[in-house]
Amino acid sequence: MAAVKDNSQIITIKDIARKFKCSPSTVSRALNDNPVINEETRKTIQEYAERMGYQRNIISLSLLNKSSKTLGVILPNINHFHESAMLEGLQSTFQPLGYLLNICVTNESYELEKQYIERLLANRVDGIFLSISQETYDGGHYEHIEKVVRRDIPLVYIDRKYDAALANGVIVDDYDGAFMATQHLIEIGCRRIAHLRGPKGLTVSEYRFNGYRDCLLKHNLPVDETLVCTTNFEVESAIEPTKYLLDLPERPDAIFGVNDHVCIGAMSVIRERNLHIPQEIALVGFDDSPIAQYLSPPLSSVQRQSRQIGLEASELLLGQLNNKVLDSKVLASKLVIRESSKR
Repeated sequence: MAAVKDNSQIITIKDIARKFKCSPSTVSRALNDNPVINEETRKTIQEYAERMGYQRNIISLSLLNKSSKTLGVILPNINHFHESAMLEGLQSTFQPLGYLLNICVTNESYELEKQYIERLLANRVDGIFLSISQETYDGGHYEHIEKVVRRDIPLVYIDRKYDAALANGVIVDDYDGAFMATQHLIEIGCRRIAHLRGPKGLTVSEYRFNGYRDCLLKHNLPVDETLVCTTNFEVESAIEPTKYLLDLPERPDAIFGVNDHVCIGAMSVIRERNLHIPQEIALVGFDDSPIAQYLSPPLSSVQRQSRQIGLEASELLLGQLNNKVLDSKVLASKLVIRESSKR
């Protein structure tokens, strides 16, 4: 019976050199297909290394080549279409170039975000894409981000940003999207427009709230604080706020949600109350996720060009890798009107 190889034993270049009674530098050249080494010798050493399960030390190679061909991507979550579409944009650019994307999910935790940055820097990534966590905003602790900038590691913000850091990024015009959504609701006759806003402090939440508020003021409508409720982007977070809104002595005639998920939560409560959408309450969301058009009724929503964010962010980071500083980009929003707000 053939002996079973112990996978816990890691074979090194020195082990291979001892096997063939040559120097480690000769083995390294053979494994890198250097023509200085005889073709037959190269093939023999490469086949032996393959058979023995030799794996290259990526960190050592990055020291040698000054490039690890790896990138870090730090996101608050990957539960929604928006994040997965951004990742698709990044992947479609960098995979053909031979890069490996290390996806890190913070779940809105500052500590996790800080740890991921430390580990990515220790592993000598060539660059980092960052969408800042809620806790980082809340706590105002940005030393870990400034460390990346000081180390001169290419850094590009995607979707969420930290304005004080000297780094560029790609975001969507959340303010204009929210303004368009609110104006549309006003145009169809709504006057008590509630807002299920995102967590306070996040740029996306603040821009969307500001767009909503400024549109009301432009049309001489009051900004009623009783009609503004905080959520956290998830379906469940909209349930109690919507119940509260519907229990008001004068309930809203429209709801603008910070994203499509909170609108889904609001829809479920509205149905439970046997109210009709959009005749009694109109709804508009944000993100235009794929599920929006299949809801009942189909949900009006602000489109964010999620995949395009990934593509544009890729161009910014590639520019930095080639010592070119490109300007940050703000992508336009577009309102997609469906049955949830057609009167």
